[in-house]
Amino acid sequence: MGKLVVVDHPLIQHKVTMMRDKNTNTKDFKQLLDEISLLLAYEATKDLPLMDVEVETPICKTKSKMLSGRSVGVVPILRAGLGMVNGITTLIPNAKVGHIGLYRDPETHLPVEYYCKLPLDAEKRLIIIVDPMLATGGSAVAAIQFLKDRGCKDIRMMNLIAAPEGVAAVRKAHPEVDIYVAALDERLNENAYIVPGLGDAGDRIFGTK
Repeated sequence: MGKLVVVDHPLIQHKVTMMRDKNTNTKDFKQLLDEISLLLAYEATKDLPLMDVEVETPICKTKSKMLSGRSVGVVPILRAGLGMVNGITTLIPNAKVGHIGLYRDPETHLPVEYYCKLPLDAEKRLIIIVDPMLATGGSAVAAIQFLKDRGCKDIRMMNLIAAPEGVAAVRKAHPEVDIYVAALDERLNENAYIVPGLGDAGDRIFGTK
């Protein structure tokens, strides 16, 4: 079973509270999301493998650690997921970025892929799917499946805020996928918004509310 990791560092809790505030403006909201995304990525990549290398300091030669070639891919779910990319690539500048676009079919209510562009070697990378809100889990479940269909095997999910219903949906469909969140909220309301949540993340990121 994949892990559910709630990264409840005091700095993250503080920043999430600021993002929840309906009076936080677009500029500050995006900046806070950048900062939290960086901190979440730090946690989500803590098990990347290392190798010994020799370097020469101003004092002497020594053995030290560097990443052993495990590459990372970041795949935001459009559009709100775009708001989490900058924080991650600040921490991991060499990460390649793909994109998945989904919409909900008005008749079947199932997620439909309208765009998918991944790094050429995506199947060899640790792929981190990002979306600020894990609500019903429908988009996350579909995005993970689209990646699996393209040969990706090591997939993790990273969200700002999750509802228990969304976590349960991902765990049921993809039990091996680790989920990293900054906050696990109470529930979904009748309109499938997370309670207490922070409203529509996409609207708040792009100023379209």
